[in-house]
Amino acid sequence: MKKHNNKIVTLTVSPAVDKSTKFAGLVAEQKIRCETPHFDAGGGGINVSKAIARLGGNSLAVFTVGGATGELLQDLVKKEGVDFQAIRTESWTRESFIAVDTITNAQYRFGMPGPAITDMEAKEILKTVEEAKPGFLVASGSLAPGLGDDFYEKVAAVSRKVGTKLIVDTSGAALEKAVNEGVFLLKPNVGELARLVKAESLEINEVDDAAREIISHGKCEVVVVSLGPQGAVLVTKDICEHIPAPPVQKKSTVGAGDSMVGGMVWALSEGKDYHEMLRWGVACGSAATMNEGTQLFTKQDAHKLFKWLNTYGEKYQIHNL
Repeated sequence: MKKHNNKIVTLTVSPAVDKSTKFAGLVAEQKIRCETPHFDAGGGGINVSKAIARLGGNSLAVFTVGGATGELLQDLVKKEGVDFQAIRTESWTRESFIAVDTITNAQYRFGMPGPAITDMEAKEILKTVEEAKPGFLVASGSLAPGLGDDFYEKVAAVSRKVGTKLIVDTSGAALEKAVNEGVFLLKPNVGELARLVKAESLEINEVDDAAREIISHGKCEVVVVSLGPQGAVLVTKDICEHIPAPPVQKKSTVGAGDSMVGGMVWALSEGKDYHEMLRWGVACGSAATMNEGTQLFTKQDAHKLFKWLNTYGEKYQIHNL
């Protein structure tokens, strides 16, 4: 395994072996003939590390593994060329299943429940993060059963203790508690942002004020609000910038958000400013939708879309929402 300088560490507490396939026609109570399945290493943080690797960067992926599926998960991560540190669990690593109907092009996504994490295993996760002392830590994905809603809050506390810039990409109570502790960067969608500021809903022109409310309370420095096909909004105390999503033919949205985070943290680790960080994030997220199943993006597509954003995207920007 390559020597790692711990500039970027990703954390996945509920990883999965993603299995994807295709079939022709969904008919109840009949045997559905599927194509040969494709297997990928899945889970928020792992996908972020895969995205970073595709851009030519390095990261250390920290994730839990258990049973035969855990062994398969490690093999899949190795094939991606990602350095990792696996934390053993008593329970088996979960699986997820994605199937596309070739007749309708409809995609069906089935997520299995993750294994329960014991108190001892949870302490090992926090200890691993603290000892790594990364420049950037990405805590991404849902929490595994057994971990309280405050687990990412504990991760935030550890990050502050060792001087790590924490990027959190999750939802619900886990996100709210992490924000209360304080993080460096958040990537909510509009609905998640609304919940963070206790609003029933938000219009596009209210996004910047909501994000600045969080920043003004000292809860984070940077908010990047994902707008899906409309792109993303970057907000800091001094910046408000909207970047549109490039026009692409969408095949799958699996991993698009993780690809976006991967592009952004890679850009930051390379010393790029927030404006360029946002463009790399949108480019990688959009590029991920161009591939089927759980395959994320290709480096070629990401660079092509980044160039498009710099060349043609400027005229679509909205600096004051």
